[in-house]
Amino acid sequence: MKVPKRLMPLLEEGLIDEVLSQLMSGKEATVYVVRSGDATRCAKVYKDAKQRSFRQAASYRDGRKVQNSRQARAMEKGSRYGRQMQEEVWQNAEVNALFQLANAGVRVPQPYICTDGVLLMELVVDAEGDVAPRLNDVDLTQERALQLHAMLLNQVVRMLCAGVIHGDLSEYNILLAADGPVIIDLPQAVDAAANTEACAMLVRDVNNLAAYFGRFAPEVLSASYGKEIWALYEAGELNVDVELTGYVEPDASPVDMDSLLLELEDSRLEEEARMRREQQLTSTQ
Repeated sequence: MKVPKRLMPLLEEGLIDEVLSQLMSGKEATVYVVRSGDATRCAKVYKDAKQRSFRQAASYRDGRKVQNSRQARAMEKGSRYGRQMQEEVWQNAEVNALFQLANAGVRVPQPYICTDGVLLMELVVDAEGDVAPRLNDVDLTQERALQLHAMLLNQVVRMLCAGVIHGDLSEYNILLAADGPVIIDLPQAVDAAANTEACAMLVRDVNNLAAYFGRFAPEVLSASYGKEIWALYEAGELNVDVELTGYVEPDASPVDMDSLLLELEDSRLEEEARMRREQQLTSTQ
């Protein structure tokens, strides 16, 4: 096939030898199957902010560090340089998360290199050597659904033990490889210790898994694995071999209504300020 413009530098530098086909085009990137020597890999070409349809970037950027205060100020102001820095941070988040998680034994594609907005990584395949299907494209028995659900809960635990939360986990970004599920699409991955919405994101990821597997095994719908995992994490008791029960003791402590109302008001003011910044940014473009 014709070599996409964004992949030409990799071809010229010998990082890839041939573009075989387009694998998919999603909300964040277009992925191609490429040949590197004797190996078949995939190249993920990130879309810029204007092309992306992912609309929750602000909450995912919370807690992400930049190299210096000038970059941080530029990102806050939304200048051209700041937007460029945001793009680099957004793309680097997936690369950093993939290396970090692969080293921690999490089932993610092995990354090789990221350059000029293109991530070169392992191509995940099934038992026949074909591109592995997404989980949502696979029919499951109840037994297989329970098995895969347990395996993926363990991967979520392993990720959190490594300090990372996927942030957008669902059946659409899990591939079913020959030896089990592989988690993909991590540009929105967050630092569990630094992001103020980390708990909500973790619980949402786990609930997404329950909603999907609950179609085949309804018993997973009544469990509270997300809250249990987070409670163990906060208590410093989470480890990769933990046995989950799906049960969490109800919180019987009284609600501090004054503090709750103050938090809600702060959130409202922050959201209004964010919307004003976005409107100002739009008007200057």
